Amino acid sequence: MITWLTENIGTIVAALAVIAAAAIAVAVIIKDRKKGKSPCGNRCAHCAMAGQCHKSK
Repeated sequence: MITWLTENIGTIVAALAVIAAAAIAVAVIIKDRKKGKSPCGNRCAHCAMAGQCHKSK
């Protein structure tokens, strides 16, 4: 087991870094959603889907 770990430590570290980056990105998206922020920036005038994704209140 120790031999396998030492042979694959680079791959393990890289995978952990990718997983951590993805987790941070998801956490930021969730936090922004709770604050009511839109991922597109709410610049609907410049969007091909203007008026389709944000419903009028």
